This record gives sequence, C-alpha cells and structure tokens, in this order.
Amino acid sequence: MYSIILCGGSGTRLWPLSRKNFPKQFLNLYSDKSLLQETFLRMQKIMPSENIIFVTNKKNYYNVVNQIKEIHKKFDPEASRQILTEPKSLNTLPALAYAIKFLIEIKKANLNSCVVMLPSDHYIGDVQEYLKILKNATDNIGDNIGTIGITPTKVETGYGYIKKGSPKENYFQVSKFVEKPDRETAIEYIHTGDYVWNSGMYLFKIKTFINEFKKHAPEIYNVLKKHPREFIKDFKNLPALSIDVGISEKSEKMVVFEGDFGWSDIGSFDSLAEIVEEDKKTKHVSLNSKNIFVHSANNRLIATSGVEDLIIVENNDSILIQKKGKSEDIKKIVEHLDKHNYKESEHNTVVHRPWGKYEVLIEEIGVKAKKITVYPGAKLSLQSHYHRAEHWVVVRGTAKIINGNQEIFLCENESTFIPAMNKHKLENPGKTNLEIIEVQTGSYTEEDDIIRYEDVYNRGNN
Repeated sequence: MYSIILCGGSGTRLWPLSRKNFPKQFLNLYSDKSLLQETFLRMQKIMPSENIIFVTNKKNYYNVVNQIKEIHKKFDPEASRQILTEPKSLNTLPALAYAIKFLIEIKKANLNSCVVMLPSDHYIGDVQEYLKILKNATDNIGDNIGTIGITPTKVETGYGYIKKGSPKENYFQVSKFVEKPDRETAIEYIHTGDYVWNSGMYLFKIKTFINEFKKHAPEIYNVLKKHPREFIKDFKNLPALSIDVGISEKSEKMVVFEGDFGWSDIGSFDSLAEIVEEDKKTKHVSLNSKNIFVHSANNRLIATSGVEDLIIVENNDSILIQKKGKSEDIKKIVEHLDKHNYKESEHNTVVHRPWGKYEVLIEEIGVKAKKITVYPGAKLSLQSHYHRAEHWVVVRGTAKIINGNQEIFLCENESTFIPAMNKHKLENPGKTNLEIIEVQTGSYTEEDDIIRYEDVYNRGNN
C-alpha cells in the first residue's frame, strides 16, 4: 500500500496566518504539529514511512523536507526520493499522474497495489475511526475507485456533495457529484439523507486508475505512457484538470465509503473556530463580549470589550478582525492586497528557507534586526552584500562561521562583525537548532542585496 499526499497548494483562505510562501498545510492550527505533519503521522500508522509520497511545487519543497525531518528523524529526502516536485503547478489530476508515474518507474510498485491519495491540510478529530474506515475501504476497493464521503453534521454550503447510489455491503455506488450548493439546496440534501460531503480523499489500485486515465483523460494517459524523461518534458502541457472533473464525474467505477470522524478541511477561520473553540495559548481578556474567537500566532494578550460574533486573528505583521460567518470575504481582502502590492499578501515576517527560518524583529531605514534559526547540519550560502554590514550574536547553539579569510566557531553569548563585501557563511554543526540575532546596518537592507558564491540549494542570486 502507498499514500500520495498532495501538498503544493498556496491557499490564502486563512490569511494572515497562511501566506503564499508558507501556506495552510504547514501551519500548526490545532496541535503542536502542522496539518501536513498530522497527515503524515496518520498514514504512518497503516503503512511504512517510505511508502508515503509527497507531491509539491518548487517553492514548497524545503517546507516539506524540514517539516517531515522534524517528526521523522530517519527521513532522508535525497535517498528516499519521496518528495516529488512538479515541473509546473497545474491541478490535482496531473499531480496524481506524476505520483503514479513515480510509483511505477522508481518504486517499481505492483500495479495491483492500493494507493490512498489525500490532501495535506485536513483535520481528523477521531483518528481511530478514520483509520478503521480507511482499512475497510482499502480491503474492499476491488477494481473500483473509492472516495471517503463524510456524513453531514450541519447545513454546509462550503463543501461539494456526493449523492449515494445503490448500497453494497461495504460502500455505496456513486450516483453523482454535485458542486457547492446554496443554502436551500444544502438543507434539501441533508433532509434526504442521500448525500455526503466530498472530502477529496481517494483510494484505488494503480492499474484501475491507469485504465480510467485511458478512458476519460487520454491526453494525460498518452503522456503517462512515455519514457520518464519525456513525461517530465511534456508535463507542462498537460491540462489543468481536477480529479473530480477529469475522472470522478465521468467514471462508472466510483464508489463512496461513508464515515463520520470529526472531519474538516479547515477552509476558513469559522471552521477553525468550530474545531478549537479558542486557541488555548492565546491570552484573551473578554469583558462583556460573547461568541469571540481569538487566535494569536505570538501569544500576545488580546482584550475585547462590549463586542460579539467576531473572529480576531493576530499574526506578527497583520491583524484580521472579521464578523463570524463572513469568511468568504478573506478572498476579497487578499485580492485587494495583491492589487495594491502589499507584501503582507505573500510574505510573512517569519520567512522559511531551506536551511531554517528567520524573523524580522526591527526594520527601519538603515537598520534591520533578525532572529535566525539554522537547523542541525544546515548551512547558508557563501555570500556577500554590497550595501550592508552584519553583526551576529549567538543566543543558542554553536555556529561555524566563515568571515573573510577566517573560519571561527562561536558559542552562546559570542559575536562577530561582518563588513560590507566580506564573504561570509553560517553553518550549524550541532544536533540542536542554532539561533543567532543578526543586526544589519547600511544604506540598503533588502533581501535582493546578495551575491552567492556557493550554495548547496542552487538558488543563485535570488
């Protein structure tokens, strides 16, 4: 058995927490693990870790690497080749084709092997019940393509629905897939008892899905047949189809396994509020206020007085205040930010890099202060800057540093000064995170003032 986890999305429905450079699947929203990490850990309970495949894009590759290494110490992305980077971000059906090609050509998977395909950003409240339903589904899938349908618990207009057809011993035939309904239609669906929510989770045998590619998506099947090099070359020309549109809505092999295990796609702060009620880490003082959901990414004190029915989300550079039930307006906010070139639309003051992350603490004309975290064994590029000097102070761990012609080691409370145009490099030789405070001074402190001479991540001067 294999699992394919799709984690290349750039969702912005949870702005200001989710940004284009660090989207929803990498956030810790309801536990001390990210949504991606929770998904991986669930799959780890029913199959070997090396059988879990990730499909992402170039921008998010190292986000996946770092998060899986954090919870699976033996994970070696270079050796296992479990993280696939799409040549071009299209939609879920080309991503699935890419993963299937990898399983066949590289993993040498048996065509009768069962595959579980999952989004990376869902919440599962009852993991044991979920795994029970998943096991029943994989044991009884046969030559069908299965999906997991969620028993509706309320009137919901934010999900697609599946109409159940003929009942079988372990599942229902799918009668039809329907798009997100209006409220009146959703009420009707709930009252009939014939509809379930479409979770976007699929399971199938490899050979079955290949046959459905051939029948319903021949333009993808024709590329899938090619030599791996030709497949990669032609990938960018594939149609940007979703699995639902390309296969599910056309196939006669669709069946649905129904379950109720506390599922949510966490598509809005309204849905997050239903899951966690209120972030327990957030310090919220409420006076004469009711029905308030507060989330602070920095554990700041938030006080409310004389208000009701609000969602308040505080991030390190932005604050969202919205009326409960108006989550669809987040899209309009992000569109406005994009249109007017607000950097807060795409980037956070916490920026994740292949080697770790940094957080901007102070930014003024002529000076910028950062907290830099370097993961064990990771290193920054050998680089220099035209317009700024840098002061480094180690606050945790040990730093191996090249500063001009010197190679030095610094421990906690030790520091070094790097003049403008001096070649320099930072490395963490230890087994725990290295943390330093970097103070930049100079006429220009933007990120594009960089010359890279060596870089293990092949990024060039960007």
